[in-house]
Amino acid sequence: MDERRKMHRVIIEMGMGNDLHGMDYTKAAGRAIEDALRHSSLPLFAVTGVSPEEMRVQVTIGVQEPDKLDLEELAARLPRGKAEVRAVHGGLNVSAGDETIVIAQASVEAFLPLQGGWKLTS
Repeated sequence: MDERRKMHRVIIEMGMGNDLHGMDYTKAAGRAIEDALRHSSLPLFAVTGVSPEEMRVQVTIGVQEPDKLDLEELAARLPRGKAEVRAVHGGLNVSAGDETIVIAQASVEAFLPLQGGWKLTS
């Protein structure tokens, strides 16, 4: 069975970042990832006993020129888990006089191995 099918997605967060002056897609994407991470907290590790190293993190970055992203640099910024970063066409480039503002969107998803023996209740 595919390893991905043996995992539950436990969180998904979105973020937005930009680079105002350098047209640096990786800088804008890094800021989008940081924005998404600021919206989340993962107390699941204490509840489940799962190690953060067992978590798989899937990041999708949307920018106008995906081939200009340094995916390895972006993956290295993630503080926990096994990170995978992929680039897709999205985001915005906004003309601002002589410059172009780069806006990146990020989706950060965290997956944990299938859990047994407990369930969330209201």
